[in-house]
Amino acid sequence: MIRAFVALPLPPQAVWALEGAQAGLPCGRPVPPENFHITLAFAGEHRGDVIDDLHSALSDIRAPGFTLQIEGVGLFGGATPTSLYAAIRPDPALNHLRDKVLQATRRAGITIAAQRFVPHVTLARFGNGLRGEEAALMQGFVATRLGLRAAPFEAEGFVLYRSRLGKRVSYEALAEYPLLTGLGEGWAVSAGW
Repeated sequence: MIRAFVALPLPPQAVWALEGAQAGLPCGRPVPPENFHITLAFAGEHRGDVIDDLHSALSDIRAPGFTLQIEGVGLFGGATPTSLYAAIRPDPALNHLRDKVLQATRRAGITIAAQRFVPHVTLARFGNGLRGEEAALMQGFVATRLGLRAAPFEAEGFVLYRSRLGKRVSYEALAEYPLLTGLGEGWAVSAGW
């Protein structure tokens, strides 16, 4: 079984800015910078043939590249925060790409639960959620980073990743798909997982 998701990778300058935003984290488990990404769709665990079908459907996507902007930080989980994230400015082209990715997952026979799309990069996780003093510490931490901004960057392609769980979560790029930005043959598409 392969645990898979589709996401936008981040360029080094965005990774550096987000790594800096993690500095002084008062609690929780920081996400390693090599795992930063913007999730478009979490496919879940499937057999290799289903992932092959997903790869084929994703390969058919034609969408324009676009510019992304990191804008501030926030907490998911309400009064009991479960994760810290960096917000990504909403963009119609990003939403368009996500819609195409969801269509591709359906064509591959993968059902993804409907949920509101909040483009973000997860910076830290808090297990079952923070309470009391820890929640207050994180609220203060977030307040000092509300103005986080990084230089805009171009989304030039998206990736089908394999997620390996364990003591340290790792991601492996299974295939990369270019967006229409004049990249030519710069991105490779691989198979054989």
